[in-house]
Amino acid sequence: PMTSQTKAIILPDGDPVEVDGNRLQLLVDCDTRLARYVALVDQAKQSVDVISYVFEDDPAGRQVRAALINAVSRGVRVRLVVDSFGSGDTDQAFFDALRDAGADVTYFSRRWRSSYLIRNHQKMLIIDGETLLFGGFNISECYFDGCGVTGWTDLGIVLTGPAAQPMVDWFERLFAFTRTSDGQWLKLRRLIGGWQRANPPSGAFHWLVGGPTQRLSPWARAIRADLTTARRIDMAMAYFSPGQGMLRRIGRLARRGRVRLITAARSDNGATIGAARLLYNYLLRRGVEVLEYQPQRLHMKLVIADDAIYVGSANFDMRSLYLNLEVMLRVTDPALAAQARALLDEMAKASEVITPAWVRQRAGLFTRIRWILSWFVVSTLDYTVVRRLNFGLEVDPEPAP
Repeated sequence: PMTSQTKAIILPDGDPVEVDGNRLQLLVDCDTRLARYVALVDQAKQSVDVISYVFEDDPAGRQVRAALINAVSRGVRVRLVVDSFGSGDTDQAFFDALRDAGADVTYFSRRWRSSYLIRNHQKMLIIDGETLLFGGFNISECYFDGCGVTGWTDLGIVLTGPAAQPMVDWFERLFAFTRTSDGQWLKLRRLIGGWQRANPPSGAFHWLVGGPTQRLSPWARAIRADLTTARRIDMAMAYFSPGQGMLRRIGRLARRGRVRLITAARSDNGATIGAARLLYNYLLRRGVEVLEYQPQRLHMKLVIADDAIYVGSANFDMRSLYLNLEVMLRVTDPALAAQARALLDEMAKASEVITPAWVRQRAGLFTRIRWILSWFVVSTLDYTVVRRLNFGLEVDPEPAP
């Protein structure tokens, strides 16, 4: 079995794939992540639009800010939407420097109200309305310089082509919402529903936004449908704590086909690990292959359903499925799905296989109580709050600044 001392590994970026006239590339190499982000900003000629949950005032954040300011100086329009809670530790003066340079910066959920606990968990960079970089990583040193054991194994994807247009439209609507209607639940619901109806599946591509809609969110409905019809699901998820309905579908799929789940063994948030471990017995009894990734903190959000992949910002937990503002892209392409599965095959080699004996060895009474409490708070509170409630579960230390 792997141990907590397992050395970090560097996973290579995927080869570019052409799908319906679009070029896509999976980004997983932690050594090049920041350079790729900055290079995209540097190549912008007309516009740079950014959505980020966390934008920190640290070396990586300052490098991205410098690239954005340089873009403004070239005559490029620069706009940002940052989450006021996720970026709550970043001083206002950090963003004032961007505003002073000519960038337009807005916050999602700026004021305390009932909607404050709805987070804009999306992460996206849009260059000239035709190239996107999106996925799981925030603008922060530990995500961009994450090859050490306290960094993050994460996934992004670069897309260039006509399939970028729905996200260009989404940014325009979200940016306008933060300027005029921020914090208004009903308008946010209408925003999501209206955009989703205007952007149905197109060829191999289906863009999905999650959020606090009256019905199940579009992202949750899409993954629920795949869990009902697919023969094979492979999943790497930083946070895994879905409700009973999704769990039952996963169990039924495992009995008729194959399900492989890679979860986090390392985190800065032990409660999310405990919440996932509470579900292992249920999954194992139904034939799900469960592994815990050892080398680094796992922040990846990837689902492969037969020949389709989902990639974006959403975890497989109650918040990401039903409440937080998320964006996921579903792409149907056998070559891209095979490439994503090969990535998980490499991650599986650096993971510990979870067995019933593994669970029995660890699941004493008090440990199970901690797992139950972890599941409850992870399902109801924001991760930034939950991180302070680790219930005695082991976590990695914060990386050095």
